[in-house]
Amino acid sequence: MRRRRRNSKKFKIRRIGFATFSIIILILSVYSFSKLFYSNKSNGNNPVTEPKDNATTTVNPTPTTDDKPKEKDLEKKEILLSAAGDCTLGTDTNFAKSTSLPTMLQNQGNDYTYFMKNVEHIFKNDDYTLVNLETTFTDATKKANKGSGTVFHFKGSKDFVNILTSSSIEGVTLSNNHIYDYGKQGFDDTVEVLKNAKVDFCGEGFKILKDIKGVKFGFLGYQGWSDTEKLRNTIKKDIDELKENGATVIIPYFHWGIESQFKPIDTQVNLARFSIDSGAHMVLGSHPHVIQTMENYKGKLIAYSLSNFSFGGNSNPREKRTFILQTKFNIQGNELKDYTFKVIPASISSVDYKNDYCPTPVEGDKKDSLLKFMNDLSPTLNGSIKDEFTELNNS
Repeated sequence: MRRRRRNSKKFKIRRIGFATFSIIILILSVYSFSKLFYSNKSNGNNPVTEPKDNATTTVNPTPTTDDKPKEKDLEKKEILLSAAGDCTLGTDTNFAKSTSLPTMLQNQGNDYTYFMKNVEHIFKNDDYTLVNLETTFTDATKKANKGSGTVFHFKGSKDFVNILTSSSIEGVTLSNNHIYDYGKQGFDDTVEVLKNAKVDFCGEGFKILKDIKGVKFGFLGYQGWSDTEKLRNTIKKDIDELKENGATVIIPYFHWGIESQFKPIDTQVNLARFSIDSGAHMVLGSHPHVIQTMENYKGKLIAYSLSNFSFGGNSNPREKRTFILQTKFNIQGNELKDYTFKVIPASISSVDYKNDYCPTPVEGDKKDSLLKFMNDLSPTLNGSIKDEFTELNNS
């Protein structure tokens, strides 16, 4: 009787144990199935197929507006351009040899760095420097027929290109009234010399498309003596071509105007504004041998004449005032957001009593006087011509 009760008790324990075990197995099975089921779902009802051995799976999510680069995430770049006026790095053979630019170079022991020694630090600390090259680099001797009256034929020795390269002047415009002083040979020699020296050049059919810090800048050069439909068509075509080739900033540099006049004539104003309306971002000019008006046109800067700079065309001109125009372009992504500008007041000579062909920044009263003169000439800039970077008023 006791044995039967013990056996019955053992049987009940076994049944309880078996039932407990079965329940545990059932719970684990349900859990495993549930986990497997939900892990095999993606975006609702799209199953993810396991890749085969040695296969690669690439997931390409559908782009949303949140995936597009936001303005705050685009890379910002600041590019500093310096521009200056007429550089006549040569002489006319009829000038007095003793006071000529080539003789000055000889007197300095043929040190090409002499001419830009007082502005070299400015050019070396920018990202690009552009000037007007108002001479030829040639050994040609046959002068072009330029008509009657007082005419000049400028040329410098081919090695004078070292004046540019030793002072960090990276680009020049060739469009001026002296680039053909020695005919086609003089022009072709100049182009070849610049190419060999790796100096960029624009004008007379050439364009500069320069990558500066990953941003493409386009520079153009023109002789703008008259406002013709042909010239306008060329300007528009050139600007459009630079745009098509990825230029973010486009700057034409004109040779135009009337000598010794401080204000631009209608031809200059019309061509400059047409260039801006056609897509240019700033316009530069030279030829009058003096500083002319600067203008704010639709939030874009026009400098009608940058005056002379290192100027071998006169051993002692009455007007020695000049300046370097510096522009700081603010780029975001591949788009020009805005730019600021400043001027560095200067003289074409380091001394007052003659032209030593060595442009030099001025200080003190001379600087203040020159800034006032430029602001008085430039009413649309509302007194913003300073020796510190200033925004253009877009209103």
